[in-house]
Amino acid sequence: MSQKELGDKVGVTRQTINALENGRYNPSLFLAYEITQVFNKMLFKGDREQYFVMEDIFILDDDYY
Repeated sequence: MSQKELGDKVGVTRQTINALENGRYNPSLFLAYEITQVFNKMLFKGDREQYFVMEDIFILDDDYY
């Protein structure tokens, strides 16, 4: 999936997805949830037992807060 495709699915620009990938932007809780849902539906279809949680995809930097 391209950055543009992911951005379109979650309602942000390709540049936002690029900034997320490169650690230059921290997503809102809502955006992190939406991205997690897109990946879960793409990878696991309907098998909810295998679904990722946000913490599997986004790493909390305790030093940031």
